[in-house]
Amino acid sequence: MIPFVDLKAQYRSIQEEIDEAIKNVINETAFIGGKYAAKFEVEFAAFLNVRHCIACANGTDSLEILLKAMGVGEGDEVIVPAISWISTSEAVSSVGATPVFVDIAADYYTIDISKIEAKITSKTKAIIPVHLYGQPVDMVSVMRIAKKHNLKVLEDCAQAHEAEFNGQRVGTFGDCASFSFYPGKNLGAYGDAGGMVTNDYEIARKARMIANHGQEGKHNHIIEGRNSRMDGIHAAVLSVKLKHLDKWTTLRIQHSKTYSEQLAQSSVTTPSVIKNGKHVFHLFVIRSEKRDELMEHLKAYDVQVAIHYPKALPFLECYTDREFKEVDYPVAAQIQGEILSLPLFPELTENQISKVTELINEFQA
Repeated sequence: MIPFVDLKAQYRSIQEEIDEAIKNVINETAFIGGKYAAKFEVEFAAFLNVRHCIACANGTDSLEILLKAMGVGEGDEVIVPAISWISTSEAVSSVGATPVFVDIAADYYTIDISKIEAKITSKTKAIIPVHLYGQPVDMVSVMRIAKKHNLKVLEDCAQAHEAEFNGQRVGTFGDCASFSFYPGKNLGAYGDAGGMVTNDYEIARKARMIANHGQEGKHNHIIEGRNSRMDGIHAAVLSVKLKHLDKWTTLRIQHSKTYSEQLAQSSVTTPSVIKNGKHVFHLFVIRSEKRDELMEHLKAYDVQVAIHYPKALPFLECYTDREFKEVDYPVAAQIQGEILSLPLFPELTENQISKVTELINEFQA
C-alpha cells in the first residue's frame, strides 16, 4: 500500500527529538500557551522575517481573528478564490462579512488576478489570496490592486509554508497572514494548531487579545475575545519540526519533479509553477478528464489518492441561496471534476513514485 501521507515515517525520522520535546512539556506541565508557544512564536517570526507571530488553536481561527483584527465585519465584502478549503470563505462569513468569489487561473489553481478588480465594489474591504497546494500567488500584482483600491490583504498560507514569490516568502507581502499547522501540513503539529503573522503592531495586538479572551494582561479584558490558544505540546513539536522544514521542502520539490518527468508523456496534466515562484508542493495535483476512473484504478492497487476539492466553494450547499452558476466560474467548474492529488510526503521513495506513475501510464495505454 502506498499511503497518501505517512506521518509515522516522519515521526520515526526525528523520534528522539520529538520524544524529548514532549517529555519536557509534560514534566513542566506547560500544557496551554506558555513558554513553548512563546518560543515557537519567536522562531516562526524569525523564519519568515516578520515582527510578530501569534500562535492560536487552528488555521480557521487564525483567518477569522485576523479579519476581526483588521476591522472586517458586518456589511463588508472580502474577495476569495473560487477553489480553496471552506475555511477561507467560512471565516469571512463568521465575522459577518460576505465572501465574493473570483475564478481561478487554470494553470496554477490560485486566484485569477485579472478578474479581481471586476469584483471590487464600495463594500470591498479585503482580499484573501490563497497559496493553494503550495503554489504562491503573484503577490506583487495583488498588492498593486490592493493599494489602488485601499484594501487590506490577508494571505492564506495554510498550504504554503516556505513558498516564495520573487525570492520573498509568502505571508510577508500582505497586511497579515494566516498559517495552519494541521498534522498533515508541510509543517504540522500533533493536532490542530495555527499561527498569525504580521509586521503591523496594531493588528498583532488586537489578534493576540482576541485569541486570549480579549485580555491584555491577566484578567484585564479590553474586549470580548475568544479562546484560541496553542497547546504546549503542539508548540514544542513545531519547534522541532521547523528545523527540518527546509530539508523536507527540498524533498517535496524533488519528488514533484520526478512525478512530472515520469508523467511527461501521459495525458494527465501535471502542475505548472508560476514564474518567479517557489512551489512547495503541499499537494501534487494532476488533472485528468477521466479522473474518477483513474482514481478507482489507483485505489484498486492500494494507492491512496484524494481530491482537493471535489466542489468549488460557490457550488457548495451552504451557498445555494446565492444561486451561483457554473458559467460564473467556468475554470473552477471544469477543474473540480478533473483534479486528483497523488501521494506526496518527504519520506516517499523513488520506487513508490515509479509505481504510481506506472499505474497512471498503464491506465492510459
